[in-house]
Amino acid sequence: MHKKIALALGAAAAFALAACSGVSNNTIPGGAQLAAPQSNISASCGAAAEGFARCFSLVRTDVGGGDPNGYHGLYGGPPVLQPLSVSPDRRPTPTPRPTSTPVQSPTPSPAPGNPAGYGPADLQAAYSLPSSTAGAGQTVAIVDAYDDKTAENDLGVYRAQFGLAPCTTANGCFKKVNQTGGSTPPTANASWGQEISLDIDMVSAICPNCHILLVEANSASFADLGTAVNTAASLGANAISNSYGGGESSAETTTYDAYYNHPGHAVTVSSGDNGYGVQYPAASQYVTAVGGTSLSKASNTRGWNETVWNGAGSGCSAYEPKPSWQTDTGCARRTVADVSAVADPNTGVAVYDSTAYLGQSGWMVFGGTSVASPVIASVYALAGNGGSVNYGSYPYGHLSSLFDVTSGSNGSCGSSYLCTGKTGYDGPTGNGTPNGAAAF
Repeated sequence: MHKKIALALGAAAAFALAACSGVSNNTIPGGAQLAAPQSNISASCGAAAEGFARCFSLVRTDVGGGDPNGYHGLYGGPPVLQPLSVSPDRRPTPTPRPTSTPVQSPTPSPAPGNPAGYGPADLQAAYSLPSSTAGAGQTVAIVDAYDDKTAENDLGVYRAQFGLAPCTTANGCFKKVNQTGGSTPPTANASWGQEISLDIDMVSAICPNCHILLVEANSASFADLGTAVNTAASLGANAISNSYGGGESSAETTTYDAYYNHPGHAVTVSSGDNGYGVQYPAASQYVTAVGGTSLSKASNTRGWNETVWNGAGSGCSAYEPKPSWQTDTGCARRTVADVSAVADPNTGVAVYDSTAYLGQSGWMVFGGTSVASPVIASVYALAGNGGSVNYGSYPYGHLSSLFDVTSGSNGSCGSSYLCTGKTGYDGPTGNGTPNGAAAF
């Protein structure tokens, strides 16, 4: 066991050196381990073989559930071992249900107070969003691999906790389909189940008036996930979130890009959680690539501060042509990312998932750019502009409606904007984070 951990740490160190030394991105393995150890963070999804993706959700192991005997060799930076503050949208609540009894109702009573991590009120305030008044008639699709059997039930727990209206199959708000649009689910998978819970909770937090379409791929192969994206578009989703990725390859432009080419639908993709280096499909010319920040409360006019999260993916694609709307001069091809949102698990979000994985279940705190992608997809839905969005171009023409992130780094690239927060555009955070919905 110790030998396996040592090998994993060695692979992580080798990847970090390769990613930060200018090595061509096509040499980055799809299943690369994360940048450096941080004992209080665990990844939901493990390494992925070539042609397959891994999800980009990270869970805090020192808040809520935890697996003290598990391997959590993840992110660099000083670990934050104190539980995050309780969300401000605390509600008076009845006596909590017994933790040993599974929740059966999709609209349970909320537990006392609120769990650790940012809740809907935090995120809506941080990004100045019109969440209470916008989003009606919009559908946000979540594309993930495998089945989460308790997805609807867990969504009900989350929404009840934060005073959001129920979103169920019965009332037409929630729909779950397989990758071809059918009702027979794929095989269940608890690790991807965490990702699914995170994604649908973030749609609820940002756009509580939106409908949610969960499309579950048969596997984590790019072919199956891409088929699920096609289904999401065919079923009329206004925005489609993809919180997964893998290393780049020459097949992306010849085979996989077609899955993400859906004019009239805002397709968002997480930039990754390996730090500096490009992941696919965030590199696709047809998507909005979403980077990550560390989000904290501050005594400034906004009331919040953001810096580059050191785990966010960024850089210059090895294969994708440069979109016409990107004008940065340090990359001749597609640059990642376009925009960003909170992703640091140490400034993470509250999520509910009742299915245990690695000893963790119930209320947890999550990070990773898996948080940021559904956040941005949901902001597109708030804007109601998906039908006229030209891939990831829209934010580039609406910079005044974004918060510029100007500090922090996700790796070593000679202080280049490709891995360092700068005034204006930079790789890890793109053009910035939402300041309202007008940039989307």
